[in-house]
Amino acid sequence: MGRTRIDKPIIGITTDIDGDYLRLKKNYCDAVEEGGGIPLLLPPVVHSEPYAALMHGLLIPGGGDLDPAYYHEDMQVHVMPVSRVRSDFEMGLLRKVLNMNKPVLGICYGMQLLNVFFGGTLYQDISPQLPVALNHKNDYHMVVITENRLLMQGTFSVSSSHHQAVKTMGKGLSAIAFSEDQIIEAFCKEDHHFLVGVQWHPERMQKDNLSLHIFHSFINAARAIE
Repeated sequence: MGRTRIDKPIIGITTDIDGDYLRLKKNYCDAVEEGGGIPLLLPPVVHSEPYAALMHGLLIPGGGDLDPAYYHEDMQVHVMPVSRVRSDFEMGLLRKVLNMNKPVLGICYGMQLLNVFFGGTLYQDISPQLPVALNHKNDYHMVVITENRLLMQGTFSVSSSHHQAVKTMGKGLSAIAFSEDQIIEAFCKEDHHFLVGVQWHPERMQKDNLSLHIFHSFINAARAIE
């Protein structure tokens, strides 16, 4: 029997660690399928090279917090870091995927990891560090997406659940969306095929035009990878 031909791009999605279990919310997989891709769940392993070669695009989903040691700060109260096994794996895999010029989408924690990967820093806890900021933890709020080549432009209501945010931008990243309190809500890397970080959760809102556009654009970029 011959091998089955796969015509859709394979999208690797990193998973979280919960004790003896791996964890990922199903709506990430649903959004990738809706966008025309095949979701492939990636457990954190020592050797990530086979994953980087196999996938056509990388999705780093939401999660807890990134250990502030990555950006040379002491950990503040209320920071709940994900396992270093996960984040070290994602950092290493991301480096390989970028070297192959494959598309990357980071959502919430994933966006924050991308920013730190490129040398940026984070507000470890928005509320005490930016007391005039909106409630970003568990609410809908508006974002304005400015002119760019990868996302729709305009003003949109988005689903948000984060207590950290970009403080200083990583090298080579361009901010392309802001909330009313001027927190950076999305960025891209202009000199990369497709690299986008969004602070909200488009996978929760799969039927609205912006969320559909984000996943279709990401997966179309993955489709172009040989």
